Amino acid sequence: MNRVIASLFVIACAFAADPDWPGFRGPSSNPSAINANLPEKWSKTSNIEWTAALPGLGWSSPIVAGKSIFLTTVTTDGTAKQPQVGTEYSNDYVAELSKQGIKGKELMERVNARDFELPSEVSLHYFLYSIDLDSGKVNWSREFYAGHPPGGRHRKNSFCSETPVTDGSRVYIYINNLGLFAYDLDGNKVWNTPLENFPTILDFGTASSPTLVNDLVIIVNDNEKQQFIAAFDKKTGKQVWRTDRSIHVKGSDRQTGWSSPYVWKNSQRTEIVTIGPGLAVSYDLEGKELWRLGGMSAMPIPSPFAYDGLLYLNGGTGKVLAAIKPGAVGDLTTPDGAKLNDFVAWLQPKAGTYLPTELAYDGGLYVLTNNGILTRFDAKTGTQSYKARIGEGGDFTTSPWGYNGKIFCMNEEGKTFVIRAGDKYELLDSNDLDEMTLATPALIADRLILRTENHLYSIRNKANSGR
Repeated sequence: MNRVIASLFVIACAFAADPDWPGFRGPSSNPSAINANLPEKWSKTSNIEWTAALPGLGWSSPIVAGKSIFLTTVTTDGTAKQPQVGTEYSNDYVAELSKQGIKGKELMERVNARDFELPSEVSLHYFLYSIDLDSGKVNWSREFYAGHPPGGRHRKNSFCSETPVTDGSRVYIYINNLGLFAYDLDGNKVWNTPLENFPTILDFGTASSPTLVNDLVIIVNDNEKQQFIAAFDKKTGKQVWRTDRSIHVKGSDRQTGWSSPYVWKNSQRTEIVTIGPGLAVSYDLEGKELWRLGGMSAMPIPSPFAYDGLLYLNGGTGKVLAAIKPGAVGDLTTPDGAKLNDFVAWLQPKAGTYLPTELAYDGGLYVLTNNGILTRFDAKTGTQSYKARIGEGGDFTTSPWGYNGKIFCMNEEGKTFVIRAGDKYELLDSNDLDEMTLATPALIADRLILRTENHLYSIRNKANSGR
């Protein structure tokens, strides 16, 4: 995601100068940086500036404003069901029970009992933490909600997987189907806007993070009752506009999505790009649809972003991976065998992935599957350079990130594989923290701020940290 080197004047300078990491996947939603002092090697005992223990569970990514790191977490009254790496263990359990002749209601009750937490089963405490960037000490914590959650979760998910966003003055928290919350950087609550509780598919939980544009907080809620995108005044929390939508894969009634919206400031205009079940849809700043592209999966998770003048859309497992030009209007969907729409720069019909959002870096688009297959495409043309399994593989959710001519891919067990950027695959090294993680790190100056299941790490070259 190096929207920097290829576009020196427009983007590289912004990345090199921007001291904050304001939201999910950073200032450009494409986690890369220019700083030769960023760490390339670490372990639990090497290049760790500090470690902070985190209570509860949360897969929201850390964000940074000034000298403060912000993140959310949830604690449970009693015992929470613990997460587990991988994506197939619930399906494997269903298969195992079926072989035993268990089916129907009893089968679902057993799966729910082992792998899901339903709202009636748990009482929760939602917290926003402020942590000092230099020391790892807690500046303050605020409980912003207590009680039953609005919906359930699969135990691999968390009740606060949505990453907050900051404008440098306030932190804005969005918990799907619960509400929006705003705090200033000193921990004073500014406003709270409750939101209607909509059901999600099979109580898997939620994850779509908010974003900011001008004076608006933008959220997307793709759920099983009424999907919508909405804008709220960031000063007051009042709704400015809401656009209902009805999108799904043909032949499927699933409407839940987990992808986060992206504000694309391109050469033609500023627009809000979303990926939902079956469709990617872009809106203007008043919530009016500009264009749409079909071919997305019924369970969209990766989020859109732009690099060097093009917008990238990942449609999900085995679905489209596409690059879009600025100025698009109408339906960009191309029938099989037909010529691409003029606003579609390129399209790979089956290159989409399930969990991680891809990275654009130094002219390449690096697409990572949840089982550790890394494919590089030329970001401008969509031509495939290579496709390779990373090391011994594993399970991957975290977005890859890039700096210093290298691509970093971290698996769910906390092992980060270091790959040389370029059109030939070369695995250089690996760094192991041996802790489960699904969160994407923040890159701040010469620090890598990385969240695991139980800890927050500041990873920094020892010579720079003085420790």
